Amino acid sequence: MNRTSSATGPGEAGAGKARPRWRWLRWLRRALLAAVLLVVAVQAWFLARVVILAYSYPATTSFMDAERVRLRALKPPVEIRRNWVAYSAIAVPAKQAVIASEDARFMAHWGVDWGAVRAALRTNERRGRIALGGSTISMQLAKNMFLSADRSYLRKGQEIVIAHMMEAVLGKRRILEIYLNSVEWGVGVFGIEAASRHYFNKSAAQLSQREAAWLAAILPAPKRYDRQRNSQFANRKASIVMRRMAASDYPK
Repeated sequence: MNRTSSATGPGEAGAGKARPRWRWLRWLRRALLAAVLLVVAVQAWFLARVVILAYSYPATTSFMDAERVRLRALKPPVEIRRNWVAYSAIAVPAKQAVIASEDARFMAHWGVDWGAVRAALRTNERRGRIALGGSTISMQLAKNMFLSADRSYLRKGQEIVIAHMMEAVLGKRRILEIYLNSVEWGVGVFGIEAASRHYFNKSAAQLSQREAAWLAAILPAPKRYDRQRNSQFANRKASIVMRRMAASDYPK
């Protein structure tokens, strides 16, 4: 009489236990691959936007868009003022002053001043919060153009990646040109031309050394000094910037 055995051999039992584990590992590999592809796609998207900057001037920036929403909600609403001017139409002192104030090693680094970044990290550790970013002009432009104002190390990492892209694709002169035409200089005031008109009633090409140094000095807090134009702190900082300007190399 034939009997059908229902017993499972040791090899089959082991295979049954292994299947769930291998299935889990397979899903993990797929998830990791999807994450890598997503990161690559995001970086390719940023790179494409950087390439566009090489051939056309940006009509707006991420920071400008956010500020536009805030200003329109005010009573009365405030409109953004910005007039793009060519690099050659910006006074040399303005270029020297911004570099002296914001990024003294602008011509020497490749988008990131690692010494400044390490110093910022040490300061943040002491204070227990993100107080400094150690950003170069290239990094500031990356943040203003494409990212948010949120302070996080994840955003800082993306800022560094985009800064490297800008250095490779745009070069120093184009980076400084876009920066000078895009950075905030007051309440609704963006770009060097609008700032020159707003504070001194003259074009960016006519800025004196003292005027350029003062504009560079207020960059960390432009809205505050738009309201406090006779600030002693801003004037003292402008004097320091003036002393450093002569040694500031800039893209010709």
